[in-house]
Amino acid sequence: MYMDVVVFAGIATVLLMVAFFVGVGIFVMRDQKSHAANLIKKDIKLDRKAA
Repeated sequence: MYMDVVVFAGIATVLLMVAFFVGVGIFVMRDQKSHAANLIKKDIKLDRKAA
């Protein structure tokens, strides 16, 4: 296959999109863990069972 500038740009675009969504996924997982700890603390303060 002939590697043209357009092919390189397409591959770079796909790799950047994949990297972006992986970054968003990592951010969501870390944020979810930190908020889950806050919810457990609130439930303990209010004498509720954690869901």
